[in-house]
Amino acid sequence: MHLSLFAAHRLIIVQMHISVQIEGLTTLSSTKSPPIEGGNAQGLSALSLSIADITLDPPVLLAPMAGITDLPFRRLVARFGAGLVVSEMVASQEMVEAKASVRARAELGFGEQATAVQIAGREAHWMAEAARIAAGQGARIIDINMGCPAKKVTGGLSGSALMRDPDHALRLIEAVVGAVDVPVTLKTRLGWDDDCLNAPDLAKRAEAAGIQMVTIHGRTRCQFYKSVADWPAIRAVKSAVTIPVIANGDIIDAPSAIQALRCSGADGVMVGRGIQGAPWLLAEIGHALYDTRAPVLPTGQDFTDMVADHYEDMLSFYGTALGAKVARKHLGWYMDAAATPRDLHKRILTEPEPTQVLALLPVALASDLRAVA
Repeated sequence: MHLSLFAAHRLIIVQMHISVQIEGLTTLSSTKSPPIEGGNAQGLSALSLSIADITLDPPVLLAPMAGITDLPFRRLVARFGAGLVVSEMVASQEMVEAKASVRARAELGFGEQATAVQIAGREAHWMAEAARIAAGQGARIIDINMGCPAKKVTGGLSGSALMRDPDHALRLIEAVVGAVDVPVTLKTRLGWDDDCLNAPDLAKRAEAAGIQMVTIHGRTRCQFYKSVADWPAIRAVKSAVTIPVIANGDIIDAPSAIQALRCSGADGVMVGRGIQGAPWLLAEIGHALYDTRAPVLPTGQDFTDMVADHYEDMLSFYGTALGAKVARKHLGWYMDAAATPRDLHKRILTEPEPTQVLALLPVALASDLRAVA
């Protein structure tokens, strides 16, 4: 069986981590940290995480990704099973000013048990008001973004740019924590660059200010998504705090999740780009690591039906014209997984009429590799 481009990409990332992080594991042995024991055959304990009265079971979380983790996709992931899904990053001032497109990014967070609404910004006033709006409409968790590396975000002195000004970052954290009664969490990176690896100190101060969980992407801002995530570096954050720490970056399947946990000592994992085209991945990792209920992986007609339902859900959510455009990236990932012939792949992604797309999907996905694996 030939690997699809999507599957081959995953294999390359795992191989890179195995070769790069063996040295990190050797170094970590000198810390005499206890091994992960108990649980299933993977050697991981089947413990869930609790934030206030909210249980994250299993501790396998969906990362917020702009333009990807919208309501239709988060809803699909949640159906398969997830410890927590997080909304797309919401600009705090725009949310307060009631821009419909911005509030739509947080929609699933309102009243949903396993959803956090992530907010970003530079001004304490707007951050606090956005948190109040989200919590007032039913959001169970508010997550603060201090990890986004995008230039349009850091250029506005938000996201990971706040790691260069930890005192101001703490003022924002204090404003949000003081504004709501629901738990507040933090997502950040190792630091701004190799000369500013201040995640442990920021996490410690954030915990003192009331943050109840911190997620660390194992790269600096200046690395963006280059090289490989430095999971062992997350261990310094884990040692600095008593709240749960979640490891993020290059976690694409159960083996990489296990490796990330062992390297970092983290309490759970957050999956980002690895879930593209595989909305069942969080449930699959949860089952492999913690013996949670195994997801039923859709193959054949079930896979085609799932993709078609996701596509129609996006058309309904965004409206036909915009939904058809936004859905293309997801359709592309599904077709990569199914090894769709390139000419048909291109035809579907350039087809403007949704009825034609739906008519072509059964043929495009007929070669779904998982049906014959």
